[in-house]
Amino acid sequence: MREAYNVELENLATKLADMSVQVADAMERATKAMLESDLELAEQVISDDALVDDARADCEEQAYALLALQAPVATDLRIVLAAIHAAESLERMGDLALHVAKAARRRHPEPVLPEDVQPYFADMGKIVVKLARRVEQIIKTRDIEAARRLETEDDQVDDIHRHLFSVIMAKDWEHGVATAVDVTLLGRFYERYADHAVSVARRMVFVVTGRMPGYSTEEF
Repeated sequence: MREAYNVELENLATKLADMSVQVADAMERATKAMLESDLELAEQVISDDALVDDARADCEEQAYALLALQAPVATDLRIVLAAIHAAESLERMGDLALHVAKAARRRHPEPVLPEDVQPYFADMGKIVVKLARRVEQIIKTRDIEAARRLETEDDQVDDIHRHLFSVIMAKDWEHGVATAVDVTLLGRFYERYADHAVSVARRMVFVVTGRMPGYSTEEF
């Protein structure tokens, strides 16, 4: 029984890691679609979001079954509870990629962003996709040091996000209010995506140590 239970726990972790890959791919494609006004790629991200939703439902169903049938305690209980919360955060990451793709579709064939701010979003896209791919490895390895480093890397996204406000508020901003709103919303999507990646990493720290690192209530 114990061996079978451990296999189920590992299967649950594998599903979460697979979700990390899904949402990393989604944001990578959504960013490319936005920067290159690629409608076909945007549509792919939009249609694939249902797969992320299904993956979350599958993870939660298995987690609740483990709670109901096995009554786990200690580390096992932490794994199951962390999986439920992590699946929610990963689904939100998929939703945020979806929002980026929908912006690309909405503005097509025109570009979503003016050329002078595109490099900021290209940088944020690279960083957040890297965070999501590192989350995959953290889930697999439960490397708490890697999980803690993730939060430092998230600061890069926060810095770019803050800088965007100074860009759109500058006196020489010439792209109008509607574009400023787009830049603000899209910047927020990337910032929140990174926050959710950090949230998942923190859950893995909780699994290993039994203690949740400090966080703001907005993130969870």
